[in-house]
Amino acid sequence: MSDVFYIDGVRTPFARAGAKGAYWNTRADDLMAKATVGLVQRNASVPLDAIDDVAIAATTQQGDQGLTLGRTVGLLAGLPTSVPGYAIDRMCAGAMTAVTSMGSAIGYGAYDVALAGGVEHMGHHPMDFGAHANPRFAAERLLSSDALNMGCTAEILHDRFPHLTKERADAYALNSQRKAAAAYDAGHIQPDLVPVAAAGPEGWVSVTRDEQLRPQTTLEGLATLKTPFRDNGSVTPGNASPLTDGATVALLAGADAVSRHNLSPAMRMVSFAYAGVDPDVMGLGPVPATQKALAKAGLTIDDIGLIEANEAFAIQVLTLLDFYGIADDDARVNPWGGAIAYGHPLASSGVRLMIQLAAQFAQRRDVRYGITTMCVGLGQGGTVVWENPHYAGGN
Repeated sequence: MSDVFYIDGVRTPFARAGAKGAYWNTRADDLMAKATVGLVQRNASVPLDAIDDVAIAATTQQGDQGLTLGRTVGLLAGLPTSVPGYAIDRMCAGAMTAVTSMGSAIGYGAYDVALAGGVEHMGHHPMDFGAHANPRFAAERLLSSDALNMGCTAEILHDRFPHLTKERADAYALNSQRKAAAAYDAGHIQPDLVPVAAAGPEGWVSVTRDEQLRPQTTLEGLATLKTPFRDNGSVTPGNASPLTDGATVALLAGADAVSRHNLSPAMRMVSFAYAGVDPDVMGLGPVPATQKALAKAGLTIDDIGLIEANEAFAIQVLTLLDFYGIADDDARVNPWGGAIAYGHPLASSGVRLMIQLAAQFAQRRDVRYGITTMCVGLGQGGTVVWENPHYAGGN
């Protein structure tokens, strides 16, 4: 068995989904190809023909997100025809699953170097676009109607945990916006963004920045927002991630490839786990997934110095923190903000979490372990435990 290393990761800037978004006239596979080109260009010591496979995730695999994305993106990005590829889907955890699947192949010894990522063009492919749920789900009560609406599942979490109030969710969301703005001001985010040339109503533009950041957010403004999933509910557009277009991709390698290609690992994969929960409370998924991943690593939550948790909805992160007795504003959690600020292009978000964790590891030599974790539609969760190769003692 080989150690598995995350070497590098990049992403496109994330854009507003829909006709007013920067990528409305840009294909999803072109977004993914652009990110892939950016990644291989800045890791030029790896010969292109040394890449063993390409796994690319999308939640809606049709149209410009169809045709076996891993293969088509490899061809569009100029990889040799000898490099194969495939598509993968685990809804929001698609890119995370692409990474752990490729990591498993590297650990087993089948691969030395691989690319893994995800793309979601929610403007072209709204959530559940073209999907047709099996009528047995309703007829046999296998799924409630709420389970198919992620916003409704978030409202159910507020019902189940009434102490996790809308006010706490709003405060968490405000903090995410502030941390993201501070991270941008400090220049932490920009180095891993691949600019995208996009056709807009007034001609071509270069997209170099995430489009949906709202640094002007206030608690007073959040309190006035409507609750679209339930009258007098708790979930609003302000304490949830916005609909987003974007692509992410990571370079993974085994120990021999690290030496052969003179690579500098950014993280070592320690363990990972996926878990299922009741689809009505799919936001609880990170709890059992994190329990399983930590147990496999022989660690506890006290060993974890950084937590990158996907903020599909604020309540989902709060349930994880509440389970472990972690404060809502703990400095270990999403120190550079999360999906409430940057956006959540579904299947691509898992690698966005890894990109931020890897960059934080490089700055935090006192932190040995971190996790990336996220909830997944239809009642799942995923967590990956990572070790910091820059660790020099401390936590």
